[in-house]
Amino acid sequence: MPALLAALTCAAVLLAGCAAPAAPPADDERPLVLTTFSVLADLADEVGGSHVRVESITKVGAEIHGYEPTPSDLVRAQGADLILDNGLGLERWFERFLNSVDAPHVVLSEGVDPVDIRSGDYSGLPNPHAWMSPLAAQVYVDNTVAALSELDPAHASDYERNGRALNAELEEIIDDFRSELDAADTRALVTCEGAFSYLARDAGLQEAFIWPVNSDAEGTPRQIRDVIDFVSEHEVPTVFCESTINPSAQEQVAAATGATLGGTLYVDSLSEADGPVPGFLDLIRYDLRVITEGLTP
Repeated sequence: MPALLAALTCAAVLLAGCAAPAAPPADDERPLVLTTFSVLADLADEVGGSHVRVESITKVGAEIHGYEPTPSDLVRAQGADLILDNGLGLERWFERFLNSVDAPHVVLSEGVDPVDIRSGDYSGLPNPHAWMSPLAAQVYVDNTVAALSELDPAHASDYERNGRALNAELEEIIDDFRSELDAADTRALVTCEGAFSYLARDAGLQEAFIWPVNSDAEGTPRQIRDVIDFVSEHEVPTVFCESTINPSAQEQVAAATGATLGGTLYVDSLSEADGPVPGFLDLIRYDLRVITEGLTP
């Protein structure tokens, strides 16, 4: 293991142009919490406050499903005090990643009642996008509170207070969303990726999507036809696509049905700091507002 780490460190430095990744200030003794993607990083930062230093392995805008870890990722992880991942099969690369990293990790979706995928190559597997439902996201918050409290017991009361505040906001968000949907023309949500199954379940929405999990494919003719039929049958006024996906397949659905292609939804990544969803709660609020505006007159 030491030889492997040394080799990866050298590779990381070479890939970075002979410059090692920036180190934290020498006097920063806070625990380093590493997450697999930016959404979880902001959630952990909200719970941890000023007591922990949180970083995401993947950058803003990264396609999380097919991510390939770099040597520098591995080196950074070796210095982490805790690693948080989503689980539910989202970060399949992360399973291999862990084999080379000696750091404790916590699966934030642990305890979520899973929604199974019912079509395609992933049929029978759990849908990994549980954080997109404010109710399921409360489980993520609770798991983050528990993980940070175990890592840093001296500040457990702060983590618990921050977690309660986050969960109260998530409760308010889902209550408002359900109320606003009462005015919807149809209670049917159509997206490119099936990333909203937990939200659909918890908000009482029917759901259709072109593919269940992101891939390099543009959508097969059969997948596109099935969604066109669903949109026509349910008179869905607006269809949506996600920020990390080419919308061309959904554009075909909109053109064939007369539906509007609505605003871009964010799922696997936050935006840059000056974008519409710089934080975890921003992402949830923004997506639910875009969906509500698309489904209500």
